[in-house]
Amino acid sequence: MDAESGESGQIVDAAGPWTEFGATLAVHGGRIVGVGASPRTGYEVVELDTATGRARAIGARHRDAVDPAYYPEPRIRTFTGPDGREVHAHVYPPHHPERAAPDGAAAPYVIWAHGGPTGRAPLVLDLAIAYFTSRGIGIAEVNYGGSTGYGRAYRERLREQWGVVDVEDCAAVARALAEEGTADPDRLAIRGGSAGGWTTAASLTTTDVYACGTIVYPVLDLATWGPEETHDFESRYLESLIGPLAEVPARYAERSPTTHADRLTVPFLLLQGLDDVICPPAQCERFLARIAGRSLPHAYLTFEGEGHGFRRADTMVRALEAELSLYAQVFGLDVPDVPRLELHT
Repeated sequence: MDAESGESGQIVDAAGPWTEFGATLAVHGGRIVGVGASPRTGYEVVELDTATGRARAIGARHRDAVDPAYYPEPRIRTFTGPDGREVHAHVYPPHHPERAAPDGAAAPYVIWAHGGPTGRAPLVLDLAIAYFTSRGIGIAEVNYGGSTGYGRAYRERLREQWGVVDVEDCAAVARALAEEGTADPDRLAIRGGSAGGWTTAASLTTTDVYACGTIVYPVLDLATWGPEETHDFESRYLESLIGPLAEVPARYAERSPTTHADRLTVPFLLLQGLDDVICPPAQCERFLARIAGRSLPHAYLTFEGEGHGFRRADTMVRALEAELSLYAQVFGLDVPDVPRLELHT
């Protein structure tokens, strides 16, 4: 839009490979500078010339220690969920530059549920995804109903439906991948952190789609999380995601994975930072208390000095290796270079 005349021109994507830009942009005359990334590059500083429409990376280009030949190769997919609704996802098949599965072989797949929950999984290079796809495990990042980037109606699907729409949409993608022969129906898993941890736990306790799951610094018990255990900024978040507690208290109990922990029948890994003030360890502890004595294979790994989102390299390595070991044990994969995760019963 021209600031002086108020006239607007055609809206187009910035030239170049970038599929995601940071929320903050700097404008100087006819030049716009921001931080962008793509499925083949990490975040880098990008300058756009509005007069010519040309864009370029400025400063040092993104570099990392991973050979680009191992980068995951996304496929943008739209699936059909309950009631015919669209469900958007980024599907990353297993990918290795020197190895391939036999033709027609269905791969194990992990459904990734993003946090937020009113956020989205961006279409950008994620080396954590490459860690799994290079070892024969496919990943499907599901932008379930409630995710941003697909319009207001899509975003508002989650209103008072958290724990329903997100769970249904993730399951719809998993089932569709299995039905089309892409994924092995007996080797499906789900994982997520924060709100994605909630979706993972809710999926494991209310569906029979998955063989295992990884739950990372999650919300598990709604009645205590909103009013008592999280920070002020998100303390009223549940009023739009579930409904006002005073009006629908039964809904808070019914939706909570802790309430249905007795339905859990598959192995799981629970990862938690001990300094997390957003999703505190007490959420995990109550959940684990509900499954005590059930001989259910699981592991609970805690990390001192870590909050909501792991920051230290040793923590991230331990968490990734533990997650891969879980999938290897459940899916029957050989990963000799990874320490074996001890699953307790």
